[in-house]
Amino acid sequence: MAVIHRTTLKPTKLELLTAWLPTRPWYTGDPDGPRLAKAGGFRLDDPRGEVGIEFMVATDTSGPHPSAYLVPLTYRGAPLEGAEHALVGTMEHGVLGPRWAYDGCQDPVLADRLLALIGGSAQAQAQSETDTPDRDVVRSCAGDIPSPSAHPTATATATATATDDEEGTELSLGQGATLRLCRVLRPAPNGTPVPPPGAVGHVAGPWQLPDGTRAQGLFAVLYPGARA
Repeated sequence: MAVIHRTTLKPTKLELLTAWLPTRPWYTGDPDGPRLAKAGGFRLDDPRGEVGIEFMVATDTSGPHPSAYLVPLTYRGAPLEGAEHALVGTMEHGVLGPRWAYDGCQDPVLADRLLALIGGSAQAQAQSETDTPDRDVVRSCAGDIPSPSAHPTATATATATATDDEEGTELSLGQGATLRLCRVLRPAPNGTPVPPPGAVGHVAGPWQLPDGTRAQGLFAVLYPGARA
């Protein structure tokens, strides 16, 4: 169970993301930097209690049209071997001390727990409350999915399985499966997110738009194999 500490972070997560987001191919805001606000998200528990796992939604009002980004992050007490390219930045946590924040799509612990969520063996947790399930995050599983491993350790080495494009990040998984992270979030047209044809699982949830209204959309989609 992840414990949420009421303490300080220097720099803050949004300060780290302000510098990091413009380096991503799916970033659509001002090249000089985003204007970010935290707009939602959820957490997953690492069964070993070693890695913090957060799926943050951040809205950006720097461009001609507001954007919402899904930013999966992992927080570690030591560097992840082989993941220098995925480092978002380092922070000083008021309770835990130095923390290394990574693009979670490159972290084997996050990928393992996201598959467990889709498969129904993990529960989404509230972003800012300890031991509180987030019932607004929904998931489905309509077929076989790769089995989550026996919980990768915090010292597991990162592998280059995540590929970014202009809309999101694709993870190549075992057994031929592909996990698609929707980085640029789109509100569901009818208010109810529906997985696309061919998907065998998905995760969806809400976030707050800059005007104060609430949207819901797809966060992640699991496909059974490589797609053309």
